[in-house]
Amino acid sequence: MPELPSQATPMIVTSPQPAPATDGTKASRVAAASLVGTTIEYYDFAVYGTASALVLGPAFFPSGNATVSSLAAFLTFAAAFLARPLGVALFGTIGDRLGRRRALVASLLLMGVATVGVGLLPTYETAGLLAPVLLVTLRLLQGVSMGGEWGGAVLLAAEHAPPGRRALYASIPNVGPSLGFLLSSAVILPTLNIAGRDGFTDWAWRIPFLLSTVLVVVGLWVRTAVSESPVFTPPTEASAQAQPEARTQAKTPAPTSRFPLGTLVTRHPGRLLLGIGAALGGSAVYYLTIVYSLSYGPKSLGIPQNTMLTAASVGAAAGIAVTLPAAGLADRIGRRPVMLTGAVGCVLWAVPMYASLSSRDPWLITGAYTVGLALLALMFSPVAAFLPELFPARLRYTGASAAFILANTLGGGFAPLAATWLNSHWDSPLVLGFYTGGLCLLSLLCLLALPETRDHEFDA
Repeated sequence: MPELPSQATPMIVTSPQPAPATDGTKASRVAAASLVGTTIEYYDFAVYGTASALVLGPAFFPSGNATVSSLAAFLTFAAAFLARPLGVALFGTIGDRLGRRRALVASLLLMGVATVGVGLLPTYETAGLLAPVLLVTLRLLQGVSMGGEWGGAVLLAAEHAPPGRRALYASIPNVGPSLGFLLSSAVILPTLNIAGRDGFTDWAWRIPFLLSTVLVVVGLWVRTAVSESPVFTPPTEASAQAQPEARTQAKTPAPTSRFPLGTLVTRHPGRLLLGIGAALGGSAVYYLTIVYSLSYGPKSLGIPQNTMLTAASVGAAAGIAVTLPAAGLADRIGRRPVMLTGAVGCVLWAVPMYASLSSRDPWLITGAYTVGLALLALMFSPVAAFLPELFPARLRYTGASAAFILANTLGGGFAPLAATWLNSHWDSPLVLGFYTGGLCLLSLLCLLALPETRDHEFDA
């Protein structure tokens, strides 16, 4: 009889195991908590964007030239986008090494402190040069916070999602940007009407910023109550010191990178660049519609402020209405068909949408914005699942955040500045259409180059 081996042969697992499924009720709670967080963060951001269009220029950057004051105010708006990559590096490292929830709680707290701080700032008339310096500092802190918010929120919802419904659950926190804008409009419009334009310019502009205190307290309470992602297991000293051969046999994940952003850039540069390009055009459409046009319409075309706020708000509501059905469709037929449809629509509709401003007709403008932001929702709804699916688990927070945030920075953060400069040379709303249409065409080409990810498993 042959001699038996003294030790049993270890079992070799030949494929990574998918993350354990989360029950629907728990997944819904996590998605709702993520939505609360993104809504509050984007409320804060939208309040600043609207205030920069209405009042921050003369209050903090007074000059004899209205265009110069607007450029200075929009420059502080863009400054926050420059700080977002730092937020990606900081919160991406926390999220990929220590946990998604910790990163999200920290980002929300930072945003709340910075936003309330803006509401308490003295103006240039009171503090001189110190006022714009403090404004830019707080704005940079807002940018750092936003760098970690979106990726973590959609990722936590996606990783808790039941099988076959990842795009739907990930799209729930993706409603936050539009919902945050609507919430900011619901505060700013009554404040503007009650205080009047002069009262709003003098003091009432602070009210929307200070109300953020209540929202942040609620958001922190909700966010700390949710569970950590089921695919996230903090690395242990034992696993970090395990022999490479043993890790290969067991097919366990490699230890988390000490600097996930560096690993992402060196190992997945193509996916990162294409992911940035895929979200570039939509970012321009969003920020030109809800930020720049609120200033451009009244100042350059004589359109009443309430008309522009109403048109943008109705369009944002249309985008919200489209988001969840579009995500459900992306779960059934794939991410790319839905996103490509939205991208083609944005390319074709960009010029007519902004050309509607020339009519100065509130119904026509509102209708054009409604169609445009609904098409944008088709392109952006599946992206909440699509971008995380492009990257492995231990780089997923950083990868999704970096792609989306850099697209927002390049396509959205500098859009008001670029549009202000373009309109100073070619004073026509058509310029906005050609600018955004070109960026949406670039997004379309990047989407064509990326693979379908619907069947990609979120391996642990």
